[in-house]
Amino acid sequence: MVKPATKWLRGLLRVGKAQQRTATKLAQVLFGPVPAKPKPRGKVRVKAVSKSIVRTAGKTVAKPAKPAGDALARSAAPALAPFATPLSPPRARKRPAPAPGKWLAAHYAPLPELGQLPGRRLSYFLYLPDKPPNAVMSRRGRPLLVMLHGCEQSATQFAEGTRMNRLAERKGYAVLYPQQSMRSHARRCWKWYDRLTQEGGGDARLIVGAIEQVAARHAIDRARIYICGISAGAGMAHIVALNHPQLFAALGLHSGPVFGAGHNLIGALNVMQHGAAARMDAAIDELLARQPAFPRLPTLLLQGLSDKVVRPVNQAQLVRQSLRVNRMPADTLVTAQRLPAGAAGSRNPAHAYALHDYQVGKDVLLRVAQIEHLEHAWSGGDASLPFNDKARPDASKMLLDFFARHRRA
Repeated sequence: MVKPATKWLRGLLRVGKAQQRTATKLAQVLFGPVPAKPKPRGKVRVKAVSKSIVRTAGKTVAKPAKPAGDALARSAAPALAPFATPLSPPRARKRPAPAPGKWLAAHYAPLPELGQLPGRRLSYFLYLPDKPPNAVMSRRGRPLLVMLHGCEQSATQFAEGTRMNRLAERKGYAVLYPQQSMRSHARRCWKWYDRLTQEGGGDARLIVGAIEQVAARHAIDRARIYICGISAGAGMAHIVALNHPQLFAALGLHSGPVFGAGHNLIGALNVMQHGAAARMDAAIDELLARQPAFPRLPTLLLQGLSDKVVRPVNQAQLVRQSLRVNRMPADTLVTAQRLPAGAAGSRNPAHAYALHDYQVGKDVLLRVAQIEHLEHAWSGGDASLPFNDKARPDASKMLLDFFARHRRA
């Protein structure tokens, strides 16, 4: 009986290793936005190297940026076939000039508790508009927008891809970009699936600390702080807002997972693909039990209907969670509209999308945008960078327009 049992155990080990390899591959594919589709090989474009300016305490430091096309520029040109017509030199892509405001780099490090070594610190970037504040902002401070990147993105790549700084410059917003450490996660994923983080610890505590630090150092309107993110960043933005609702006037989630489930790698992958029907109500009920005086939290949900990384079922369950957390009555007014796609072959492509507004009194507490043909990418972003789709609607503009309607009392 010993020999067959040994064979059986070896078989189990082989199956377990195969499942582990499968889970690892799934994690590599699923944890983070899907890059934009590669362009045909016949056309090779090389991106010009630009410089990003970092101004700190009277000093100006120029740092060469690392464009995504850098590897293509370094690679050797392919050998030409006999009698082939030589290829014309690749044209450098013109990168738009950076927004004119200040781009500051800093970090937040919580004070160590008595008898303990210093813990993790969180790096962040802060955009401060060059445009002078208007009379209201001079009196109350500038609005602050917190932007959380997705997996395999840096804060600077997220800022460039979303073009948020340019919009913020026109509207007078300061923009904070916390950046996940590669030491904390090799692919810069925020740990939205971690149980401790979902309860307000871990990454969530560091992000709140960075927000408080920026608000203390700069003239920020504490009644107009907003938070949003994409993918893992959306999951983390949701966690931070749910654990600190008094801090935020509104929330924006682009392609984010439903709250309150996962708790390990396999569980997180399952949430991204199938949602969490068994936990979506219970997670909010547990939250409200801890915070009986939970205030209203206006929310904008954006989702690509062709997203295969964080599937649309997550948005449907996030809608239910938002209705529950905002205690919306059964007779909540819901208005719907559908906006058509742009003309085929247009220089300014646009996906068709549907908008649903859930209104209580004069306030739209929930806006749901369902974007046709959009995969796991920022809608209306800079498509020369990964994880961005150039076709409208412009998610950055939609977020700022929605946020402008809300302030914390």
